Amino acid sequence: MQWRPKRPSKQAGYAVGGGLLVALALPPWGWWPLAFIGVALFESSLGEFPTARQRVARGWLFGAAWLLPGLSFLWFLSAPGYLLAAGVFAGFHAFAAWMAPSGPWRVIGRPAAHTLVEVIRFAWPFGGAPLASMAIGQSGGPFVNVVRIGGALLLTWFVFQIGFALAGPSPLVPAMARRRGVTTKGRPHGLIGLVAALALLALTPLASGDVGSELKAISSRVAAVQGGGPQGTRAINSDPREVFDRHLAATTTIEAGSVDLVVWPENVIDVPSFAVSRELGEITAEAQRIGAPIMVGVTEDAPGDHFTNAEVVITPDGQVVSRYDKQQRVPFGEYMPFRGLLDAVGAPTDQVPRDAVGGSGPAIVQVPFGGDLAGLGPHPVGVVISWEVFFGGLAADGVDHGAVFIVNPTNGSSYTGTVLQSQQIASSRLRAIEQNRWVVQVSPTGFSAFISPAGQVFDRTGVSEQRVITRDVTWLPYRTWYSHLGDLTIIALMLVLFAAAWHVPGRAWWRSRATP
Repeated sequence: MQWRPKRPSKQAGYAVGGGLLVALALPPWGWWPLAFIGVALFESSLGEFPTARQRVARGWLFGAAWLLPGLSFLWFLSAPGYLLAAGVFAGFHAFAAWMAPSGPWRVIGRPAAHTLVEVIRFAWPFGGAPLASMAIGQSGGPFVNVVRIGGALLLTWFVFQIGFALAGPSPLVPAMARRRGVTTKGRPHGLIGLVAALALLALTPLASGDVGSELKAISSRVAAVQGGGPQGTRAINSDPREVFDRHLAATTTIEAGSVDLVVWPENVIDVPSFAVSRELGEITAEAQRIGAPIMVGVTEDAPGDHFTNAEVVITPDGQVVSRYDKQQRVPFGEYMPFRGLLDAVGAPTDQVPRDAVGGSGPAIVQVPFGGDLAGLGPHPVGVVISWEVFFGGLAADGVDHGAVFIVNPTNGSSYTGTVLQSQQIASSRLRAIEQNRWVVQVSPTGFSAFISPAGQVFDRTGVSEQRVITRDVTWLPYRTWYSHLGDLTIIALMLVLFAAAWHVPGRAWWRSRATP
């Protein structure tokens, strides 16, 4: 008898299709409505009473179809690492599907369960990877202001809740599902979940901030310098002086006295010691000519064959007056976890020959602005270097320490294509809306842009072009609800929802076990 592989079920196909639709909601594709349809299709693949095996399999297929395209830029760091990361993170959603309740309360429990595993993904392993998230996919949509209440986590729940509820509030939707062989019924629980999500949306206009701050609405003229150059390059294969020269040449086009601050990207200076470098003198000369401080990204040697990654502020008199060292290092990019073990099995650890030394907070630098603001004295500016912009907590830390706006100096030149760069712009939009602050993103090869507190993107550069973008950045006095509440409040809310969804079916199960 000849063995024939078992054909995938329709429900498995729905799970894969749902995940692909969620992926297409992400930048650079950006078709945000597809995320809601994708989650609804995933719900249809599960049905009301799936077996444990079906829940795990379909949860993994959904997660893999979502994250393999969404994390595709990781291929340029490590192809095996990319496949492993996508597979493991898909496993998180297999776990969520397995632990969520079945029956009518699933419409409340499943959104909470999948949001909670995203909490884990945002923090573990190696500090987390909040990439290709539901929230990033909604950064250009009409529901993004939910982050003013509860950040990216609450927006993640919002998408899951509406998507799962689409199969519950109307008897028509379950009837359509049954025609495809999915077992489900019309229940009021879906309507409850849908109403709760829409009620949350109605609160967003109230979450813009408070008026208790003494900070006045001041504007500063900021120039962001993109030096240009090719993508797909690594530091070990390029001349750091060429990168510096391109940014210096672009900076010379800034008119004297025209700006209050100049910002350079991450890693554009790579020297053993910046304090005694030729580059410090050249930047000082430009700061003197322009009449404003320059914030630059510096990589320096550190003891033990390590290095630091910092953003420093240089005044026109040549003083380095403030410094922030990157805290959230990129695993397999800025440091190599398990380096000894990987060396032993022949992994290409030479792609990251040295490990970065992590810094500590607060996530700000003190900037003595030039121009018309020269008499105000130093003011704190939030700094999230590159990868850190994906983590809402670091931007919140800067605002908590008085940041008048936020700078995201980054370096995406190692990656080919625009998947990562587009997701980073989207993350800067989330941080701007979450904190009610302008965000200045600046990259050596793109994308650079200004993002308003409403999430509008201005002056976005093209890939590899040399360009200086300039804009007035307003210092707003208001903080959002999320800026005060943080993520722990939202995590607690998700735990309460998950526990509530299990309460009724769990009590029924306990009674059935207790019956003789």
